[in-house]
Amino acid sequence: MKYYDRSRSICEWERLDEWRDKIRASLAGGETSRISPFHLLSLAGFSAAEQRQCADAWMAGRLAASAAERLELDFDFARPPQTKIRLGYLSADFQEHATAYLLAETLEAHDHDRFELYAYSYGADDGGTMRQRLERCFDRFIDLSELSIADCAKTIYADRIDILIDLKGYTRGTRTEILTYRPAPVQVNYLGYQGTVGGDFCDYIITDNYVTPPASAGDYSEAFACMPGSYQPHGSDVAIGRSSNRAEQGLPAEGFVFCCFNQAYKIMPETFDLWCRLLHNTPGSVLWLLDNAKAKGRLRNEAYQRGISPERLVFAGEVPQSRHLARLSLADLVLDTAPYNAHTTASDALWVGVPLITCTGDTFASRVAGSLLRAVNLEELIAEDTAAYYALALELSNHPQRLAEIRHRLQQNRLSLALFDSAAYTLHLEGLYQTMWDRHLAGESPAAIGQTC
Repeated sequence: MKYYDRSRSICEWERLDEWRDKIRASLAGGETSRISPFHLLSLAGFSAAEQRQCADAWMAGRLAASAAERLELDFDFARPPQTKIRLGYLSADFQEHATAYLLAETLEAHDHDRFELYAYSYGADDGGTMRQRLERCFDRFIDLSELSIADCAKTIYADRIDILIDLKGYTRGTRTEILTYRPAPVQVNYLGYQGTVGGDFCDYIITDNYVTPPASAGDYSEAFACMPGSYQPHGSDVAIGRSSNRAEQGLPAEGFVFCCFNQAYKIMPETFDLWCRLLHNTPGSVLWLLDNAKAKGRLRNEAYQRGISPERLVFAGEVPQSRHLARLSLADLVLDTAPYNAHTTASDALWVGVPLITCTGDTFASRVAGSLLRAVNLEELIAEDTAAYYALALELSNHPQRLAEIRHRLQQNRLSLALFDSAAYTLHLEGLYQTMWDRHLAGESPAAIGQTC
């Protein structure tokens, strides 16, 4: 899998079909314990059911290896309830990270009269302003980075956490395996991973009825805990830096700017084909991408092979969040990737008033951008297939009046839109936590909860 990881991160697509066939054969043979479920989120052609199959197999061996140790610990939750519901947030990303930017206002808005907040961090302390901001959100902030998986679980259990919320899933640096030790009576998959974790160790997944339609429940090991709007938080106290201009960003003075700031591994050749067709049919346009030193040359070469001058791909370097948001507003239209959508990058674009188009799929990761567009009342920008996606992008790039109307509507309404109402979002999230806890106290098994599930 190391070759596969490297090739995806640098947009080396020559062996993608070979890898799809190998993974599908492994799924059919039940031999997927070496294939991280995370890989299937971004690889076209795999269903949510296959993603669950991969997650189940990924964890099966790990569960077997730790079975004796977990049995010896045998945590017992026969204890009287506490005055407040004790929430434990588990992550490696309490720092300058996309998850932290999304979640910060929600953590700050939690009702401390009803909930007690514990952070369990196993990532690096970068000493940055986001780390300091997050530390202030919690009643206790605990560093687990030097502890074993079992000792992490013991620490969480000793703190009498009622609901343990995992913010990582199977993303880079994960220690989601802590949840397999069952250190809390209720365990939740939330925000950081757009898919099921499989197995039987996570009770709920925070979602909405667009990213996970009720009929897809069988593709998830967790019960659905549905938010009434989008599952993704964002907030409205998000600083946008000083205004930038095209020259500062290396963009041409004139011409349409298509943009996608998703990580390179999310870009599939089929999507890149469409982008190059758009460049061909929109004279003077450019495609603005996130800089990746190893992928840049390959993408420019791929563009050249499709008849597009490599100079029409412009790359944006890494800058602090506020400066990133300021430059993002220079884009005319954000183009989404499939099957792994823009997530944080999508809500950031909408926050600064830049329209986004997406092509919806049938997995959680492929429906996130659609969920966000619904939350800002722009369902018209959700395409049902690639042909409609291309036609919509071409129409907007060639009809500036319609695009300007959408952009104006987004910018004028953003402070009143559900996606950016962190206070209302937090109330709904706390309502889900309360229902989870009430069901546990009543001896009821996890089941779909939320107003719209």
